[in-house]
Amino acid sequence: MTQPRPSPHAAVTEPVRAGYARYAQQAERWLGRYQQQGGRVYCGAGCFACCNMPIRVSLAEALIMTAALTPEQARAVEAHARAAVTNARTARSDDQYVQRHRDEVGYCPILNRESGGCSQYDARPTRCRDTFSAFPAMYCESGTLERMTRREQAEYRREVARTPGTDGELHFIAPLEHLSEPVWVAAARAMRQSWGLEVWGDFWLLTTLGADPKFMAAVAQGNARAAWQIASGRGLAHRMLLEME
Repeated sequence: MTQPRPSPHAAVTEPVRAGYARYAQQAERWLGRYQQQGGRVYCGAGCFACCNMPIRVSLAEALIMTAALTPEQARAVEAHARAAVTNARTARSDDQYVQRHRDEVGYCPILNRESGGCSQYDARPTRCRDTFSAFPAMYCESGTLERMTRREQAEYRREVARTPGTDGELHFIAPLEHLSEPVWVAAARAMRQSWGLEVWGDFWLLTTLGADPKFMAAVAQGNARAAWQIASGRGLAHRMLLEME
């Protein structure tokens, strides 16, 4: 039986995978205590109200998804990345970029819209793992908060403030986001040790570039300038979506 070839990027992806496993255990324990104390989490199978948000990840995380995609999914992810680049080039502000990403670039192509689940659940990045809502899904949908009247916004803020687990400003469960921070730290350390630089940016853009041998060779050599030129040559470079340091 032929053994699968070891990943050439295992030195950066394995610490992230280990971080995912630790996070899952810690989050499960935290959620158990939270729910025993009367806290409620509205996220669950079939809910994808947040799956049209832009996501920032490390290249170490993106490589895990790169390796998991089918060819058809990889093409869809690249198309999504190109739409994100177009949005970044024309958006007049960060707020407009986020809003247009949600409304026009649209839902993640890895999402199965029929089931409402991620088709590559085990490879999903940190931001998809640590986002939990203490309010119903409608509050996660694009435009909900913006469409509220002043009275409704005031009531929303009051309800957030008295809901355990939130940061007092938004309805997402803050401690679960904080628990995931070691994954980001592990990714940063692994990239710095292996490549001599860190690469961060848009999830779909980095997942696409992770499959480009020339881009990855430049990154592995610590050559940020060459990596940028390769990404730019493919139309996949924008300062908002690709950061190398």
